[in-house]
Amino acid sequence: MLISYHGHAEFMVELADGRRVLFDPFPPQVGFPFRRVRADIVCVSHHHYDHDYVDKVDGKPIVIDTAGSHRPLPGIRVNCVTAFHDEEQGKKRGEILCTTVEAEGLKVTHLGDLGVTPDTALREKLFMPDILFVPVGGIYTLDAQEARATAEALQPRIIIPMHYRNERGGLEQIAPLSDFVEAMKPAAFSVQPLLRVTREDLSQQPRLVELTIR
Repeated sequence: MLISYHGHAEFMVELADGRRVLFDPFPPQVGFPFRRVRADIVCVSHHHYDHDYVDKVDGKPIVIDTAGSHRPLPGIRVNCVTAFHDEEQGKKRGEILCTTVEAEGLKVTHLGDLGVTPDTALREKLFMPDILFVPVGGIYTLDAQEARATAEALQPRIIIPMHYRNERGGLEQIAPLSDFVEAMKPAAFSVQPLLRVTREDLSQQPRLVELTIR
């Protein structure tokens, strides 16, 4: 499995056979480098403009944007559970989906614009993914301390932050990645352009990974 980060909350997961799963495609207004992409499956956490720009995706992808268990293609399972975009049970910004893709013996969980640390029920549904994409920028999502608490609750093997700003783009109101790294105080922190991971080498991967934007 090969994982790359495009900025904001957009990730590409490419399987060994070349099939691609895209998470939360963003439009040009977000400010990160914009490009068209090809994907077989697109997972949309919620229908806000900065997370559901499916028009950038070439081909005829299967779009998954509803709660429940989905089997869009052979060997790929997608499980989506509802959660809240804010700390007032969705009264401010509504609901989102937390999405787990299972393929090649790995579980990859994308928390969308999660705005509150998981309660017991949500924790049980999302517990122990192999790889966790967690928002860290605050304002619209978890902030650095809340993201740390969420990672501690879910106990992923690998943590990859998202939804922050840096010199390449991002929403002006949200925090930089450094706030989350400082909160985590990681013993091992890796900065790399791609994450190449298999079930067999999972235990050898760093705990916290910053994926540079491609």
